[in-house]
Amino acid sequence: RSGKRTGAAMLKIAMDLLREKKIDEKTALLRLEAAKLDELLHPVFDTVAIRAANVLAKGLPASPGAATGQIVFFADEAGRFENSILVRIETSPEDLEGMNLARGILTARGGMTSHAAVVARGMGKCCVSGAGALQVDYKARTLTIDGKVLNEGDWISLNGSTGEVYEGKVQTMKPDLSGDFNTILKLSEKYAEMKVRTNADSPKDAKAAREFGAEGIGLCRTEHMF
Repeated sequence: RSGKRTGAAMLKIAMDLLREKKIDEKTALLRLEAAKLDELLHPVFDTVAIRAANVLAKGLPASPGAATGQIVFFADEAGRFENSILVRIETSPEDLEGMNLARGILTARGGMTSHAAVVARGMGKCCVSGAGALQVDYKARTLTIDGKVLNEGDWISLNGSTGEVYEGKVQTMKPDLSGDFNTILKLSEKYAEMKVRTNADSPKDAKAAREFGAEGIGLCRTEHMF
C-alpha cells in the first residue's frame, strides 16, 4: 500500500531529489500535492505533546492545522477567552464574527462542504466538522462526548488535518516555512502558465496572498466586510 507522509516530508523528499539531480525542476513540482502543501502554512502540534494527548472524538478534517482553546458555544462570546474553540451543532452566516475570533471551530454536523468547513478554509482556520459523537446542549452550555461532560471554558484541542478532537490543552508550534518552501514558490512562478488572483476581504488577507505570489485580487466578498 502507499506510504503515508506529511506535507513537510513530501516537500523535503522532492527537494532532496532535485538537489541530488535525480529529478528535474518540473518533476519536483509535479510530485507535490497542493493539499499537503497547505498543511505547511498552519500551526501543528508538538510531536511529544500529541503522543500523550487523549482523543475524545473524531470528525472530518475540514480545514488543516492545529488549535487549542477554551470552549465557547455562541459566536458572540468567542472573544471571552484569549484562545477559544467555537463549538456548534452546525454554523451559519450569523456565526461569522465568532468564527473569525476563535482559534478553531468544531461542529457536530456537516461535511467537507458545510458552512463551517468552507468558511474555515477561507480563513485559514482549523476546523473539525461532522463529529457525530458530540452532544451539544446550548441551554446548559455543555458538550458531552461518550458520557464525558465538558463545560464552557474547558480546554480542548483540534487537529484539522486528521479530524481528531483532544482533551485539554495540547501544545502547538508555528509552521516552519523553510528555504525549500520559498524555492518551490519561485519554481512555481518560473513554470506557471497562468496567473493567480486571490479571494481576499481584508488588507491582511490581501497582503498574505501577495506574499505567496498572487497577482492581485480576484474576488472580494463584501458580505464578509460589514
